Amino acid sequence: MLRIDRDARGIVTLTLDRPEAKNALSAALVARLTEALAALADDATVRAVVLTGAGEVFCAGADIGEMRAAGAATPEHNEADSRRFARMLECIERQPQPTVAVVNGGAFGGAVGLVAACDIALAATGARFALSEVRLGLVPAMISPYVIRAIGTREARRWFLTGEAMDAATALRIGLVHETADVASLGAAADGIFGALLAGAPGAQAEIKRLVRHATGRSDAGDDAMLADTARWIARVRADAEAREGLTAFLERRKPAWTRGP
Repeated sequence: MLRIDRDARGIVTLTLDRPEAKNALSAALVARLTEALAALADDATVRAVVLTGAGEVFCAGADIGEMRAAGAATPEHNEADSRRFARMLECIERQPQPTVAVVNGGAFGGAVGLVAACDIALAATGARFALSEVRLGLVPAMISPYVIRAIGTREARRWFLTGEAMDAATALRIGLVHETADVASLGAAADGIFGALLAGAPGAQAEIKRLVRHATGRSDAGDDAMLADTARWIARVRADAEAREGLTAFLERRKPAWTRGP
C-alpha cells in the first residue's frame, strides 16, 4: 500500500499505492507512512522526500468506512485513531529533509492536509482539490493548522464551509500549491525542484525548516497541544448523529438528510 523508491541522488519517493481505493488513507496506510517517514528522518543519505499517488488520483482522503467505524467505537478508540492521523501529518511537516508533494490527480479531504504539510507542492493541471468534510457532516480538524498556514484564514473559511472542489489553477492562486504542469511535464517540473534542492546544503535545509517554525512563533509544545486538540475535536464530531448520517449516506451513495433541493 506504500511503495518506496530511492534514486542515486538520494531522492526518496513515497507512493500511496491503493489505486483500487483511490489511495484512501486507511489506518494501515497511515501507520506505514508514519513508519517510513521516521526511518527516513535518520538517514543522512536522503536529500528529499516526495509524496505522490499511484494511478490517476493522488488521494481520496481518509478511508470513509473506517471513519464511520471509529465514530461508532468507544471514545478512547475514536480519539486514538484521530491521534494517529494527526501524528502522521506532524511527521510530514517535521521531516528534517525537504518534502515535496507531487499531486498527480485528485486530492480530497485529508489529502489536502498531506499537500499542505509538505514544504513544496506541485500539481497536475487537471488535478482537483476539495476540503469536502463539511458535506459528510465532519470538520477538517486535524488538517486545519496546515491548510490555514498554506492558504490563510480567509480562503480557508470559504473552502472549509462550502466543501467545493477547486481546480489546480485556483489551488495555485491561493497558495495551496507552488507550481502546476500538465501530467506529461509533471516529472520534469519535479526534477527542476529537486535540482534546486540538491544545490542547497542538507544541514542548512534542516535548520531552515526549524527556523521557519521558530520565526512564526511555533514550538514543539504548542504544536503537540494543537495536535491533541484537533484529534479530540474530530473524534467528538464524528461520533455525532450528523456525521454518522453523512458517512452512511456517502457509503450508500445517497444525499444526506440535511440536503435540500434536487
